Amino acid sequence: MKRLGVLFLSAMAIVEAVAQTEDMRELVKFPPAAEVNLRLEMRNNLRALNDILSLVADGKLAEASVAAETELGQSAMGKHRSQPMAARPGPHMPQAMHAIGMDGHKAASEFARIAATGDRDKTLAALPSLTTACVACHYSYRAR
Repeated sequence: MKRLGVLFLSAMAIVEAVAQTEDMRELVKFPPAAEVNLRLEMRNNLRALNDILSLVADGKLAEASVAAETELGQSAMGKHRSQPMAARPGPHMPQAMHAIGMDGHKAASEFARIAATGDRDKTLAALPSLTTACVACHYSYRAR
């Protein structure tokens, strides 16, 4: 828990430093409906990450596995498939941005596989893989 506090403070310091400099991330312009869906999906991903962290902390690795796969993993891909093209974020992303997202889904599925084994040490070691793609994408791209 103490480590999470330190990480949070470190992240806040980085956010503050970035806010004080020019934003050099690539601006990706989405149609309004696609941007709304993307932002909703990102908030849901944050909630899912929090749920997964809580489950791992409570030793509920099987439940963390299910949450990782269904909320973030490859099983979660295509949420906007039935919507009109203008409401689907994926087709409007640069190829590299889309690839980062796909890598994130794959990493979440791999985390789910590891957590399902019940090996707490390996599961803890795999936790950072859940956010690596998130950090890479948010560090490289912006929608506004």
